[in-house]
Amino acid sequence: MEQLPGDWKNFLDGYTDWEKLSSTLQKVEERRLSGEVYPPPGSVFKAFALTSPGEVRAVIIGQDPYHKPGQAQGLAFSVPAGVKHPPSLRNIFKEYASDTGEAIPVSGDLTSWARSGVLLMNAVLTVDAGKAASHAKKAGWEDFSDSVIKALSARKSGIVFILWGNFAASKRPLIDENRHLCLVSAHPSPLSARRGFFGSRPFSRAAAFAQINWKLE
Repeated sequence: MEQLPGDWKNFLDGYTDWEKLSSTLQKVEERRLSGEVYPPPGSVFKAFALTSPGEVRAVIIGQDPYHKPGQAQGLAFSVPAGVKHPPSLRNIFKEYASDTGEAIPVSGDLTSWARSGVLLMNAVLTVDAGKAASHAKKAGWEDFSDSVIKALSARKSGIVFILWGNFAASKRPLIDENRHLCLVSAHPSPLSARRGFFGSRPFSRAAAFAQINWKLE
């Protein structure tokens, strides 16, 4: 069974229903018995393993993992080095280059952001191979990810919550904006990037608020 890191267990105590989370993990294990589930075992909580609660400076909320082979690695919008950049990530990198003046990265691996305090969390942490949103509102992940947002909002201050698209923006009521900054824009997908994502400058605005190092190689 997947394991949430101990520092997050302590941080989320009082916010997370542990019985529900155990049930969610059991459902995921059962689905792995009948088919391929992404990300692979051991990577479901990778975002939490790389970014401890004490290090969180920003949160980027994705909807659910990539559902094609070799893409999902437990970090929202990220893919392993050497994997072709999915369309949304390509647009994120275009905005990154425009906003920061840096070159478009060769690798789509966003691990360095995670290690710099950016929690790259999908609201639904698993997906069936080839079936987008197949675990949404079924496995129970939404209760867990909402509890993470609530706990960060209540127990910390000065976090930048980067909310791309309507789904991520729907989490805004969970955030105390007297304590934190919400940056809301269109989603970076090709269908909506030109409707308010391009030119939104999330990286420089976040860095000005929380001193985040966005540099990628």
